Amino acid sequence: MAPWTAFDPEQAVEAKERLQVWPLDAYNAELLNEVHPRGFESQEPYEEYDLIAIGAGAGGLVSSKQSARRGAKSAMISEHLAGGDCLNVGCVPSKALIRSARAVAQVKKAAEFGVIVGDFKVDFSAVMTHVRKCRAMISPADGHSGSEATGAHVFQGRGVLTSRNTVTVNGKTLKFKKCVIATGGRPTIPKVEGLKDAPYTTNERLFNLQKLPPRMIVVGAGVIALEMAQSFSVLGSKVIVVNRSSRLFESKGGDVEAAEILQKELEKDGVTFLSNAKLSKVETLREESEEEFPLMKVTVDGIDYECECLLVATGRTANVENLGLEAADVEYEIGGGVKVNDLAQSVSNPAIYAVGDCVAGVPRLTHMSGEMAKLVVQNALAGDDWKLSSLVVPAVAYTEPEYATVGISSIDQATKKGMEVDVYRAGLEHNDRAICEGSNIGFCKILVKKGTDEIVGATIVAERAGEMINEVSLSIKNKLGLYAIGRNIHSYPTTGEAVMGCGVQYINSKLPRFD
Repeated sequence: MAPWTAFDPEQAVEAKERLQVWPLDAYNAELLNEVHPRGFESQEPYEEYDLIAIGAGAGGLVSSKQSARRGAKSAMISEHLAGGDCLNVGCVPSKALIRSARAVAQVKKAAEFGVIVGDFKVDFSAVMTHVRKCRAMISPADGHSGSEATGAHVFQGRGVLTSRNTVTVNGKTLKFKKCVIATGGRPTIPKVEGLKDAPYTTNERLFNLQKLPPRMIVVGAGVIALEMAQSFSVLGSKVIVVNRSSRLFESKGGDVEAAEILQKELEKDGVTFLSNAKLSKVETLREESEEEFPLMKVTVDGIDYECECLLVATGRTANVENLGLEAADVEYEIGGGVKVNDLAQSVSNPAIYAVGDCVAGVPRLTHMSGEMAKLVVQNALAGDDWKLSSLVVPAVAYTEPEYATVGISSIDQATKKGMEVDVYRAGLEHNDRAICEGSNIGFCKILVKKGTDEIVGATIVAERAGEMINEVSLSIKNKLGLYAIGRNIHSYPTTGEAVMGCGVQYINSKLPRFD
């Protein structure tokens, strides 16, 4: 079968209807030729595999590639698009879109730095071309040819477990010693009158847009919701966020000050928030056509709002249905995920492991999936006992400013765990680098066990909080106390000095006085 070819009308229909990828331009053709080649033929299977990964997102890719690199007979089963959500409809396209929005914000602020810019416009079609280009450039790292180059076998099709040690794909039965379930998750769609039949979108289709929707309503106030709300608002959409809680991050006990700063900054960028709000009804006023956006009427707390784009971002549901988990004796929760022990091993079938968004009770983050996969390879093939409970997992919302957390990140969370903490805070209002950059809104808070310098978590709100949080994660993982951070020399001027500032505060609180 011929490869994906840009602008081929028949292939374009196939790509859109079967794979939910459009338009089929040169960049999307390049992407699909890597992550879902037409007519892909698998290698002749081994009689038995040391490890088979079902799923081709971060968890499946790392599991199968690392196993193969270390000499194991390894295979990966890829049903949809290799690279999973992260490459195709998550981390990569969203960050490319965020970069375009940041460029717009920088142009608007240019006069503050003595640069006078005349009238400018946002070419949304070019923005989305940039998104597709970035995705295509990154795709070889996750593509089938790259996986095969490590020695792993790749099977393109749906994998279904048929016993405790076999899985079928494309009519072939593959036998394994160990199996890794890495089937990921999907957007959770709430039960709201009229929503099921409405032309709503999720992150899975958002990045196929070619025209900027005049009005967008975002249902949910998590990371995806906030990132896209701010970006589309800066790019020119009128955006409303429907938040069922009274403030941001309330359901997870996030830092109150961080929530207030983030909401104010998004409001400055034009986003409207409806808090303590409930979506009760969606009515489709106009279906989508080539010429027009769809038109929907959304009812929130008895008030009607119209929009051309309704983005549902209300959480994730584990992909565990129709995988043959019952036949493999793998316990799971519908929607919640596979039940595993501290080794990421199925609680009911020790030959099977699970990683990533399809696992019950773990952070649903790409880097968590990848780290779980490393852990599983070591445990499953080397007989080791690396533990999930040992992982220190940071999380970042790539808003402007960014919001990053690790561990116990607020007093509320510590209280719920019955832990007393001391909090050290360094604001950015007097941070020299942040002042020069025009971004001195935010702070770094580091939490330690009361009366000690043992770090239990942190919250950072800053332009590059996602980079800054890594120093705290490293310290927690390697049991370096806040004293060590305070004594570590940080380059001047950097926003990262705020992390050191918390350590300096701790040290100063312990120094002898000479009065």
